[in-house]
Amino acid sequence: MSASALSSTARLRSLRPDWLSDPKVWRTEVLAGLVVALALIPEAISFSIIAGVDPAIGLFASFTMAVTISVVGGRRAMISAATGAVALVIAPLNREHGFGYLIAAVILAGLFQIVLGALGVARLMRFVPRSVMVGFVNALAILIFMAQVPEMHDVPWAVYPLIAGGLLLMVFFPKVTRVIPAPLVSIAVLTTITLAAGIAVPSVGDKGDLPSSLPVPGLPDVPFTLDTLTTVAPYALAMALVGLMESLMTAQLVDDITDTRSNKTRESIGQGIANIVTGFFGGMGGCAMIGQTMINVRVSGARTRLSTFLAGSFLMVLCVAFGPIVSDIPMAALVAVMVMVSFATFDWHSIAPKTLRRLPVGETAVMVITVAIVVATSNLAIGVVVGSVTAMVVFARRVAHLADVTAVTDPDGGQVVYSVTGELFFASSNDLVTRFAYATDPDKVVIDLSATHIWDASSVAALDAIETKYAQRGKTVEIVGLNPPSAALHGTLSGELTGGH
Repeated sequence: MSASALSSTARLRSLRPDWLSDPKVWRTEVLAGLVVALALIPEAISFSIIAGVDPAIGLFASFTMAVTISVVGGRRAMISAATGAVALVIAPLNREHGFGYLIAAVILAGLFQIVLGALGVARLMRFVPRSVMVGFVNALAILIFMAQVPEMHDVPWAVYPLIAGGLLLMVFFPKVTRVIPAPLVSIAVLTTITLAAGIAVPSVGDKGDLPSSLPVPGLPDVPFTLDTLTTVAPYALAMALVGLMESLMTAQLVDDITDTRSNKTRESIGQGIANIVTGFFGGMGGCAMIGQTMINVRVSGARTRLSTFLAGSFLMVLCVAFGPIVSDIPMAALVAVMVMVSFATFDWHSIAPKTLRRLPVGETAVMVITVAIVVATSNLAIGVVVGSVTAMVVFARRVAHLADVTAVTDPDGGQVVYSVTGELFFASSNDLVTRFAYATDPDKVVIDLSATHIWDASSVAALDAIETKYAQRGKTVEIVGLNPPSAALHGTLSGELTGGH
């Protein structure tokens, strides 16, 4: 064989996925996909209930999201499916306008995500503070719990011990083994008990029929008018933002666990493509799932796209082949699963007295505000935006107080040197003008900025105002110590910000 042929063969082998050449990787990925599929069924059904749609809609979404993102996503082995975050956003739209509008919102959200991904929204995640992230997670947990309350109201008494039993199973079963997901064991046991004992409690079948065949593509049943667009656009944008936030956070978590990097821009665009496909196949949309991703990556050891693809594929096979069995699952079992999900999602460390005593008051306030806004509006995106803005204000106030001015007058009284330390920006530079003794200073004033940085036009305007006040008294000002970026900004804007007045 020629050298060029050998080179081509080696190149082709390097492009082959690991699971094609390594039986051990293949086995790991297949088993991981099966475990995730089994764990996805109860959660997809539960999220469907939250969104107010038939269980089949959530299952379709989980199938199409997982299969599509396995091809177009930027983070290998991450699981995307129907999620509680998305369900909470689109539930009001479905309740007020109907299922057709929900599907239209899913497709439009996918388009928004593609545009946001292309514009580099992934880079903006660095500006979301940790306190907002914690508030986001805690608010999501609270909303998921609140969504279960109606399922525990005005129901047969047997529902309550079933919920308690399901919670106990999910707490203690992992101590025996983690090979089989505890939620799946809980659902299987509670379903067996209710069927064997003939206990009459609400079941999944009471909520709607499960799919007996694969989903087929179609257009949303809505009028294609401007009114429809204005109705669904706010929900679609909120869904796009929430989906991207949760997906990018999950992708970063998997990066840390696997010590690998992923393409966040591709992931953002991939989420959009997956939601568009999901919408056209009649699914409720979704995003990355932190819990299922941890089962896939951390518990099962999956590392390739195959596990993600198989998770979606196995899910649909289980539903189509075993639909009647799934229909008999008692709603109490799903309520127990979602209550456990909400407790596991909540960051309990963030509200521990020891943590609260150590955290700055501003950090705690940002977290509380984020949670309060999300719970009050049931909109995760609004809470994150308000929380981020609040965090920026808190940070600006904190940094503004770090700017300081000290004056040293020469022994002969010929000049005074003012040393400015800290960061100069709009919040700190506004007070800068008041820190100089214009009337009593000698005729020459030196302002040393070697220990600071000029960040914006407000700071340049403040320095111009200082020079003007000294000039009105016949005194000269020399600014020294500017670093190159500050000197460039000052040189460009100085004298140009007052319009000649």
